[in-house]
Amino acid sequence: MDEQIDDCIIVGGGPAGLTAAIYLARYHLSIRLFDCGTSRAALIPCTRNHAGYPDGIAGIDLVGRMLEQAEKYGVVHEEKRVEHLARTGEFFVVGTDEGTFRARTVLLATGVFNRHPPGMADEFHDAALAGGLLRYCPVCDGYEVTDKRVGIIGTGSHGTAEAIFLRGFTADLTLISPTDDHDLDSDCLGELEDAGIVRVDGPCGRYEMRGGKLAVETAERWMEFDSVYPALGSDVRSRLAQDCGARVTEEGCIVCDDHQRSSVPGLFAAGDVVLGLDQISHAMGQAGVAATTIRNHLAEAEPLRR
Repeated sequence: MDEQIDDCIIVGGGPAGLTAAIYLARYHLSIRLFDCGTSRAALIPCTRNHAGYPDGIAGIDLVGRMLEQAEKYGVVHEEKRVEHLARTGEFFVVGTDEGTFRARTVLLATGVFNRHPPGMADEFHDAALAGGLLRYCPVCDGYEVTDKRVGIIGTGSHGTAEAIFLRGFTADLTLISPTDDHDLDSDCLGELEDAGIVRVDGPCGRYEMRGGKLAVETAERWMEFDSVYPALGSDVRSRLAQDCGARVTEEGCIVCDDHQRSSVPGLFAAGDVVLGLDQISHAMGQAGVAATTIRNHLAEAEPLRR
């Protein structure tokens, strides 16, 4: 076990974790950030909703700039995967795939994992995502598919809601069932009919890139789209919090108060692991609140003085 006791260990190297790291380091605290390299933000080809970048910025560049800023102020960044978390006495024990560490506080910024289209290989998935053929966040990039041909892989109320949202950007929409038949109640059917959204049965499991289009095999035929949105839900990465005894919602999100404090004293959370809004700005805002609360929490135990 590493003998050093950090003021805060941050788990997650996306916008929430890095924002908190910058704040905390500038409070003259000892900060260690673990990042296993799976931030969804780093996969964004170009985000144009982030204020201050009129022409947009690639997710990997944004995260890289944030990391550079954090390290400038003394944040220790380590590419390690955190495998277990426990509170023992006054400290937290953070176990990674390359050693165990201790901290006075912990901030979880582990986010969520978007479920991929069925049968889509990882290499194909990443290439389609990089090319804008595959997209996950209509709030972020619905503007980019204005008046284009768009497919949505999903069904039920979740798939319907995504299709209706995208109807504000384009009229050429097709909702494709990921399994054999759609699971749509009368309310969903009514909404889709009223919006003029085409429905096609699956299963879908074969995909091709064809001259700047993403082709999807459906029960009826191969169909080509300018972009495809998987509307299959996501998995919240809150296991570490649960292992530590923190309360979570039925969906698995970490329950926090308005200051990002979990039900375990000294354990904080920010970003999509708290609320899956999928917005960089929201995650960063939560991280700023969490970081200041962590600073004040530490000051209550021992005055912070230069």
